[in-house]
Amino acid sequence: MELQIQDLVTSIRKEGIDAANAQAESIIAEAKKKADAIVSDAKAEAESVKASAEKEIGIMKESASVSAEQAKRDAVLAFKTEVQAAYEKILKDDVKKALTGEALGKLIKAAVTGEDVSKYTAEIAEVSDALKSQLAQEIKDGLEIKPTKGVKAGFRLAAKDGSGYFDCTEAEIAEMVMPYFRNLDI
Repeated sequence: MELQIQDLVTSIRKEGIDAANAQAESIIAEAKKKADAIVSDAKAEAESVKASAEKEIGIMKESASVSAEQAKRDAVLAFKTEVQAAYEKILKDDVKKALTGEALGKLIKAAVTGEDVSKYTAEIAEVSDALKSQLAQEIKDGLEIKPTKGVKAGFRLAAKDGSGYFDCTEAEIAEMVMPYFRNLDI
């Protein structure tokens, strides 16, 4: 009987070990499946993250390129504006210099030629004796010459009845000529 018990214990032990081994193999196989699935999911997610990062990098590069082009265009426009402002200043200064002395007298004479000068007033920055002598005949014929704060150089020929005026001041002449300089292609 002892032998039968021994055989029975051995048989139970063998069945238990076989069952445990089978269960262990099943658990290991299940763990390998789960590990493979986790690795596969991780690889897929890594590819997705990589693709997303590459797309974002592409967008950033394009944005940087557009920003650089915009900055370049803004710099060119700012430079062009600066150059035009310098031209305007030079033009106004040169016109102001040209509209003094003898040239001023000649311009006023030219403006009133063929007109009844007694109907006009020449508004200028400053009345000088040289200008009075240059326009002596026109003054004798009724042209009024008076200094005006609004005129820095040149003159404004105003109708005495207030019906209008001819503006030949440095600001107006520069404004008339400046469009020829504003359209420069720099």
